[in-house]
Amino acid sequence: QVQLVESGGGLVQAGGSLRLSCAASGRTFSSYPMGWFRQAPGKEREFVAKISTTGFSKTYADSVKGRFTISRDNAKNTVVLQMNSLKPEDTAVYYCNRILFGTTTPAEDWGQGTQVTVSS
Repeated sequence: QVQLVESGGGLVQAGGSLRLSCAASGRTFSSYPMGWFRQAPGKEREFVAKISTTGFSKTYADSVKGRFTISRDNAKNTVVLQMNSLKPEDTAVYYCNRILFGTTTPAEDWGQGTQVTVSS
């Protein structure tokens, strides 16, 4: 079981930036892909981005491609989501999770998430 703690959310104006961080513990962090998801009010949770074990391969949802960047630090057991050019439609609770190999399917129970609010 992996424990996940997200941080870094907040209120920002459209066009601004935020940097989300996820601290993971409980298993060998570097052995599995990691990803970010988000859930907006009244909507289902959706995939945002994922990163391979080495950090070499990254995949993004079309809605964030070119604006968001995922990275990881295996020495610190953290995964980061840098969000630039934020839009009001990016408003959501953001979650990180371990990703099943070859998929965008989350593998663990969800953490508490971190709220991102983008004002217009």
